[in-house]
Amino acid sequence: MGPRGRRAGSSGRVEDRAAQSLLNKLIRSNLVDNTNQVEVLQRDPNSPLYSVKSFEELRLKPQLLQGVYAMGFNRPSKIQENALPLMLAEPPQNLIAQSQSGTGKTAAFVLAMLSQVEPTNKYPQCLCLSPTYELALQTGKVIEQMGKFYPALKLAYAVRGNKLERGQKISEQIVIGTPGTVLDWCSKLKFIDPKKIKVFVLDEADVMIATQGHQDQSIRIQRMLPRNCQMLLFSATFEDSVWKFAQKVVPDPNVIKLKREEETLDTIKQYYVLCSSRDEKFQALCNLYGAITIAQAMIFCHTRKTASWLAAELSKEGHQVALLSGEMMVEQRAAVIERFREGKEKVLVTTNVCARGIDVEQVSVVINFDLPVDKDGNPDNETYLHRIGRTGRFGKRGLAVNMVDSKHSMNILNRIQEHFNKKIERLDTDDLDEIEKIAN
Repeated sequence: MGPRGRRAGSSGRVEDRAAQSLLNKLIRSNLVDNTNQVEVLQRDPNSPLYSVKSFEELRLKPQLLQGVYAMGFNRPSKIQENALPLMLAEPPQNLIAQSQSGTGKTAAFVLAMLSQVEPTNKYPQCLCLSPTYELALQTGKVIEQMGKFYPALKLAYAVRGNKLERGQKISEQIVIGTPGTVLDWCSKLKFIDPKKIKVFVLDEADVMIATQGHQDQSIRIQRMLPRNCQMLLFSATFEDSVWKFAQKVVPDPNVIKLKREEETLDTIKQYYVLCSSRDEKFQALCNLYGAITIAQAMIFCHTRKTASWLAAELSKEGHQVALLSGEMMVEQRAAVIERFREGKEKVLVTTNVCARGIDVEQVSVVINFDLPVDKDGNPDNETYLHRIGRTGRFGKRGLAVNMVDSKHSMNILNRIQEHFNKKIERLDTDDLDEIEKIAN
């Protein structure tokens, strides 16, 4: 949250969500291989439903196909197979799509925008809204890569600080920006003629509506667009609030949902260690250390302060550990994760916020130095599942160790056990045989 030291109120959480999304883009070297089913709900159930297995079937302009291959896409991803035929249909269809980061949705909507653009017309024809400047830049990169065989194609960023002379008209065909600035450019400043926009994309709707004002601004922009403008909205999650918003922004939509990877505790051995203080928890962790570093481990702490303390103490003991902390810049976090992923450090100490949504396939041990609780101090079962579920993914066997240091935390552990209906066994970390047993 940076040096301003703001408390994580609602705006703090927004920054977390936006930062998380950016982090995923920075650390992702390839698309997630999603084996899950795609559900398509068509606006017109009678029209035939196409899905494509190759980019050639889409009859793209040759320069675009060249751009797609130059980016290293060989065949469409799961979401692209279904979304692209809808987005590129004649007349173009409106779409609300749910997909996590790494499923290829940015490339999909960029293709839709580039297919509709007339590079010889020197005015904005496509408009893309992003929650933050950094996320807008990431989308911009994809547009530049995919459009690189269209030398006439230009891109403008409608973001705070991009000052233009009043009365100027924009000649770039694609504009990406944050809602407030885009609204100003369309209405007050008249840099953009909204009536000429052919494709409107609203990306990361779930992050967007978490920001005060973004929701209303987006709706106001949408109302200025022509009736035949194609509207595309993407979101990783679809709580009711996101769904209501999506329906206001996208009339007559087709809907695509990508079911999430199922997380399970079935293949994971869960233990708890009884301690009486933070120092005892640290001692127990040191006893376990040899057993857990055969693989890679993540250690979760409740606060930044505990995380920094723990990483420093482990380093003093001569252990190589990486620390992910909330005050790091997103780029720094990406570098830490990259090192961990490459196995340069075997252990990653982190707080909850930093690790949300991070996938490192090699992790097979998770240690809850502090048990996950929500802001009211109740057990956070979803976070528990998400932290530990990652160790058992891809059918692997995982190991989870929970540190308990008070009656209160024992009570939380019991409630987590009851919730998942899974027994968590006690582990004595002073008993080397027991530690041997869990390591194998």
